Amino acid sequence: MVTRKRDARPGSAGRVVELFAGVGGFRLGLEAGGWETIWANQWEPSTKTQHAAECYEKRFGGGTLVNEDINSLVEQIADDGSGPIPDHDLLVGGFPCQDYSVAKMRSQAHGIVGKKGVLWWAIHRILETKRPRLVLLENVDRLLKSPTAQRGRDFAIILACLSDLGYLVEWRVVNAADYGFPQRRRRVFLVAHHVGDEPEPEWGGPIAWIANDGALARGLPIETPTATEVDPPDIKLEGDLEEITDSFGVSNAMTPFLSAGVMWRRAVWTTGVQPSYSGRKRVLRDVLQPPKEIPESFFIPTEQLERWGYLKGRKDIPRIAKNGHEYLYSEGGIAFPDPISQPSRTILTGEGGVTPSRFKHVVDAGNGRLRRLTPLELERLNGFKDNWTDTGMPDGRRAFMMGNALVVGLVDRVGRELAR
Repeated sequence: MVTRKRDARPGSAGRVVELFAGVGGFRLGLEAGGWETIWANQWEPSTKTQHAAECYEKRFGGGTLVNEDINSLVEQIADDGSGPIPDHDLLVGGFPCQDYSVAKMRSQAHGIVGKKGVLWWAIHRILETKRPRLVLLENVDRLLKSPTAQRGRDFAIILACLSDLGYLVEWRVVNAADYGFPQRRRRVFLVAHHVGDEPEPEWGGPIAWIANDGALARGLPIETPTATEVDPPDIKLEGDLEEITDSFGVSNAMTPFLSAGVMWRRAVWTTGVQPSYSGRKRVLRDVLQPPKEIPESFFIPTEQLERWGYLKGRKDIPRIAKNGHEYLYSEGGIAFPDPISQPSRTILTGEGGVTPSRFKHVVDAGNGRLRRLTPLELERLNGFKDNWTDTGMPDGRRAFMMGNALVVGLVDRVGRELAR
């Protein structure tokens, strides 16, 4: 199937292709800034019922979402860019954190072959053939330091790939609570600008880009770094992707990639930064429903309280490794119940269900009882509209969707700057 170019509607900021769309968090955030999503993909290989895709189509209507394996779709893209994915201005996606190493190189037109099933290489194939002018990706902050044996190697591979395709890249680790949102959710956001073979991008240099000029700096302001001059790059990504796979980070005890940075022509500048925000700061209390709206199934039975308390508490557990070595496994305590006067902890995919858990949120219902958070409250923590996922899926799956989602307001802030 060959997809013809589709023009954005008049007045639109541009055409968006959304990968790993989930229930549409990227689309919601970007539409507020004038972007138009013309094609999206969502496929969950581990489930027969495609709850996320069903929710996406119900909320946005049919015609844009393709519920098929993205790997099979990118295999249909020809070298001239024709195929199932339309031309677009902005590619977005919250892709999974995996091992991004290169399995081998080849001289054919497709260039790089990564590990089968690793979704970064699907993104790479689209960028290789489509060259959208902008890219916005989101991932867990673990991406900057994986894998354990070669700290920072996976991110180095991604940066090198983007550089070789002609992109100027900026990134930032963002905690949503630092910008007034009611959840402490740390994620790395990456923005890439296609500048092709320009000898130098139109910018004031890497430090200015990190501090003031980049889309992330404008949308999510930071305290101005003390450095004002353009120092030599902190990192040079040298060698082909196989060499980076084999050698980058082998001796690293810590990742060289800090919480903010910029990359141009494989030269990397990176620094730690502090957020700058003086607006309203929402907390967990602000998303809670009135007690009369809470179904009985979300209250914790008295006989389960001891088990919940144990799982939430500090513990030291003797264990034996496979080699017979005895050691003490320790866990710190988690507040029980969760304080509602602060932003919540990060929502995880295992948030749903009645089974006692260390990581599920529990709040004081105000009547001497404790309860779990409802799907609607979890939606509010990520900035979705009330009952966004109430499309027929079970409550446990609704919670799973929010564990996989992003904070919509962060995308809104960055998307408006990209539209400029």
